[in-house]
Order: sequence, then C-alpha cells, then structure tokens
Amino acid sequence: QVQLVESGGGLVQAGGSLRLSCAASGSTFTSKASGWYRQAPGKQREMVAIISRIGGKYYADAVKGRFTISRDDAKNTLYLQMNSLNLGDTAVYYCTVGTSDYVANFRPASWGQGTQVTVSS
Repeated sequence: QVQLVESGGGLVQAGGSLRLSCAASGSTFTSKASGWYRQAPGKQREMVAIISRIGGKYYADAVKGRFTISRDDAKNTLYLQMNSLNLGDTAVYYCTVGTSDYVANFRPASWGQGTQVTVSS
C-alpha cells in the first residue's frame, strides 16, 4: 500500500499561484497513474488532473489551461502547479494513486490526507 502526504496548500489571493506536492512511499507509485482530486464544502470530491507513467495527462475542464500536473518518479513525488486561481478553486486537494497506469477510467486506490487551498478575493 502506498502512503501519500500532500503539502503546499494555503491561503492565496485570486489570480495567484500555488504549487502542491505529494510525497509517496512504496514502490507502486512509479508503476501507476496518479492524480489530484478536490472537494469543496458541501460538494462531492471531483477529479482535477491525472498523469500516467509516461506523461499522458487529463485535466478537468474547470482547470484546463491554468493547472499543470507533473511527476518526478526519481523522487516519488507528484506535483500540481496552480495558476490564475479563482474563488471556485477553494477546496481540500487530495493526492491519489490509481489501480493501473491508465488515465482513462482512472480508479483511485490510495489517498493522501488532503491539503487545504483557500482563494480569497
């Protein structure tokens, strides 16, 4: 079972940027697709971005063009660069590793504890 620890969340003004990191322990991280989800108050958890081992990516429409997902398998670390943040991006962001290396039909297998991102006006 992979262990995931997110960091990098915080309070930022609208239009600003944040970079989230997710440190993974365990060998399965490098062999699976991984990604970021988020959950805003009163809403369901939603997929934000997914990346495969070879760099195939998926982005939710709401973040396309503003967020960039990347991974460094040598460091067992997943990243999410978030630019042009708006109030709608306020949520707890969760790191996840999937059950396979497929971006399509991604199924989360492990979750981190989450990191809060708050965007203020």
